[in-house]
Amino acid sequence: MIDSIPSVMSSLTDPFNILLLCTGVLVGMIVGALPGLTATMALALLLPFTFTMQPEMSLMTMGGLYVGGIYGGCISAILINTPGTPSAIATTFDGFPLAKKGKAAHALIAAAMSSGIGGITGGMALLFLTPILAKWALSFGPSEYFWVAVLGLTMIATLSSGSLLKGLIGGCIGLLLGTVGISPVGGESRYTFGFSGLQSGLDMVVILIAFFCVPEVISMIENKIKPQKALKKEKGISKKIFFYIIKKPVFFIRSSLIGIITGIIPGAGGNVAALLSYDAAIRFSKDKKSFGKGNMDGVMAAETSNNAEVGGSLVPLLSLGIPGAPPAAIMLGALMMQGITPGPNLMNDHPGLVYTFLIAFILANVIMLFFGLIGSQTIGNVLTLPIWYLAPSIVFLTVVGTYTIRNSLLDVAMLVGFGLIAYVLKNAGFHPAPIVLGLILGPIAERGLIQSILLGKASGNIWTLFFSRPVTVVLIILCIISIAGPIVSSILKSKAREGV
Repeated sequence: MIDSIPSVMSSLTDPFNILLLCTGVLVGMIVGALPGLTATMALALLLPFTFTMQPEMSLMTMGGLYVGGIYGGCISAILINTPGTPSAIATTFDGFPLAKKGKAAHALIAAAMSSGIGGITGGMALLFLTPILAKWALSFGPSEYFWVAVLGLTMIATLSSGSLLKGLIGGCIGLLLGTVGISPVGGESRYTFGFSGLQSGLDMVVILIAFFCVPEVISMIENKIKPQKALKKEKGISKKIFFYIIKKPVFFIRSSLIGIITGIIPGAGGNVAALLSYDAAIRFSKDKKSFGKGNMDGVMAAETSNNAEVGGSLVPLLSLGIPGAPPAAIMLGALMMQGITPGPNLMNDHPGLVYTFLIAFILANVIMLFFGLIGSQTIGNVLTLPIWYLAPSIVFLTVVGTYTIRNSLLDVAMLVGFGLIAYVLKNAGFHPAPIVLGLILGPIAERGLIQSILLGKASGNIWTLFFSRPVTVVLIILCIISIAGPIVSSILKSKAREGV
C-alpha cells in the first residue's frame, strides 16, 4: 500500500480523472432517473469506450456511473411512483406518498443524504473489510440461498398494506410470474405460449414499470392524482433533515449493514437490500402504521441500504472475481478488457489501481451527495406540470425505456397488459409490493430448493443440508422471528385494547 501511494495520489488529483468521475456520477443520476434505463444498461453502453482508457480512468468513470445510477432511481420513484432502477422499489412505498403531500423536496433531500451515508459506508467496508467479508460469502450454498429467499418472502406480512390475505395472494401471483421461462435446473420451457422472447423470463424492469407506473398514469388521467403546487424554495430543509438524521445512528448503521451484507451475497441485489432494510425499519419503529403513507424513515432505510449494497457487491468482485450484482459483472468485463483479472492476487498485483478505485468510489458518493442536495428542490418541480403534459411524457419514457431493454415489442405489449392488470389489482386492494417481492425472490428460492435437493440426494441426506448447516440455522431462526413478530405484536395490541 505504501509503495502505491504516489500513483494513487497522482490519479486522484488529476483534473481530467476528477472530471470523468463527476461526469460519470451525473450521467448515472440522469440515466437512473429515467424508467427502464438501469445502471447496468448504462455501464454496458459505456463499456466499449473504456477500452481506450487507462485502467484507473476506466474504473473511476464506471464507478461514478454505478453510484449515480443507483441513486438516480429514487428520483422517479419519489416523483412519479416509478422506480428508475430495481433498487428503488422500496423507495416508492413512502417516497411517492410524501410527494403527494407536497413534500417531494423533503423526500429527495432525505434520499440524497441517506444515499450518501449508505454509499460512503459501503465504500469504507469495501476498503477495509474486503478480505474478511469475502470469506464469509463463500459459505453460502444453494440451501442458504433458499432460506434467504424464504426470509425475504416473510416480509409479505409487513408489505400487505392492511390485508394479509391479499398480501399472500399477491405474493403467490409474483411467485407464479417468476416461473415464466426456462426452468433454472431442468431446462423445461414454462408458460412461454410459443413466444421465444419469454424463454428468458419476464424482464424485471418491465414488470416494475407495469405495476408501479402504469396504474399511477391511469389514475392521473382519471384526475385521481392532481399535479402538485410548485415547490417553494424553503430554507432550512437540508438543515432540518440533517439534524433528524444524526439522531438516528443505530437506524443508519442497521440499514447500511443490511445493504453491505446483501451486496456481498452474489445475485441478491439492491432491490432485496432495500426491501429487507425497509422491513427492518418498520419492525423497529414505534409508528408502524405511518409506513406506506409518507414516513421519511421508509425512504431513508431503502436508500441507505441500496446504496450501501453497491460497495458490498464489489467486495466479492475484487476479492474473488465473482460479481455480486449485474453492474459489478459489467465492471468485471471492463477489468478483463484491460488484461486485469480480479481475484485473490489483485491486491498484490495491482495495489495502486485497487486503492485508486476504492478511494475514488468513496469520493463518487460524496459527489453524488452534493449533486443530489443542490438539485433536489429544482427537480421536484416536475410535479407542477399539468397532467396533459406529465402523463404523455411518462408514457413515452416508459415505452421507450421498456423497448430499449431488449429491443422487443413483446416487452412493450407485456408492459401494457400487466399495467392494466396491475391497475385492476390496485383498485381491488392488492398492493404491488408483495407481487414484485414474489417475482424477485421466487426464482432464487426455486433454484436454491432444487439444487439443494439434488445435492442432498447425492450425499444421501437432504435434511442435513437444509437444517444443520450453521448459516442455514441462523436464517431459519430469523425466518421464525420474522413470521412470529407481527403475530405476537398483534396479540399484544389486542390484549392492550382489552385492558383499556
